[in-house]
Amino acid sequence: MGGGHKVSYPKHVWSPAGGWYCQPANWRSNTAVFGLIIVGITALAWKASAEIEYRPHMPEPDRFYPSRHWSKQIIAHERAQKEKQTLDQAKPE
Repeated sequence: MGGGHKVSYPKHVWSPAGGWYCQPANWRSNTAVFGLIIVGITALAWKASAEIEYRPHMPEPDRFYPSRHWSKQIIAHERAQKEKQTLDQAKPE
């Protein structure tokens, strides 16, 4: 029962995954560190993408666009539209 003993393997073989029967003692902390690194790189790429995003046509006011919340160009456009609408409503005729 139990499938027998571990098979012998050549000790000179190396692999990035650690080789046969690998279970490093600090795999949890390594995974957490690299997870944080991946999240950080993704956040930097997201920020850079949002800063250089350019739209030749603005989205319609009633449609859902996720980038509406972080694109500086769309935010400025919508703020200007809102100010223009406020000035048009306040203007006496």
